[in-house]
Amino acid sequence: MARKKNIELLLNETIEHLGIVGDVVSVKPGYARNYLLPLGIAELPTEEKIEALKELRKTAKAELEALRAQRVETIGKLENIALKLTRSCNDQGVLYGSVTQRDISDALQEGEMMVDERAVRLNQPIRHVGSYSVVIQFEKDLRAEIGIEVLPDRTLEELDDEMEFDDEGELIEKPKKKAPAAEEPAEEAPEPAAEDA
Repeated sequence: MARKKNIELLLNETIEHLGIVGDVVSVKPGYARNYLLPLGIAELPTEEKIEALKELRKTAKAELEALRAQRVETIGKLENIALKLTRSCNDQGVLYGSVTQRDISDALQEGEMMVDERAVRLNQPIRHVGSYSVVIQFEKDLRAEIGIEVLPDRTLEELDDEMEFDDEGELIEKPKKKAPAAEEPAEEAPEPAAEDA
């Protein structure tokens, strides 16, 4: 079976990892037919169209340079970062839920570091309490490794105190501890009425 050759298209928009507006790129026919052409992101190149996109191309290049400068600055700041995330877990340290790329991205953005979740390289979500090393990578040469410590929202001793199991492994429900009520003053006995003599 003969393989179809790639198609050359002119980009009308900047596409990350493919090219900027005005670039003539070589793509697979399926990608062109199913995505780029129907959405108007790319078209067949002609000299007139390439010339018409020159101004947009200059603007796109300037934006890319500014974005790269921002990313270089962010990578510099990330070098010594150690995130601490607190999550609910069971007595074994297994999280209820998990820590995902979005959680890490959101935590970094709270610290005013613009890191998109696609830049967080996490093989699989974090599901246990502990320390982890996570790679943040924008481009091949813009990469940093950060430390993440996932902490339980309560100490494991508190969890052990709250949960007790019988011989069959069933949970024994304990009555909830009530907060000590403020002592109310004792009612004073009414004074006997004075008898008239």
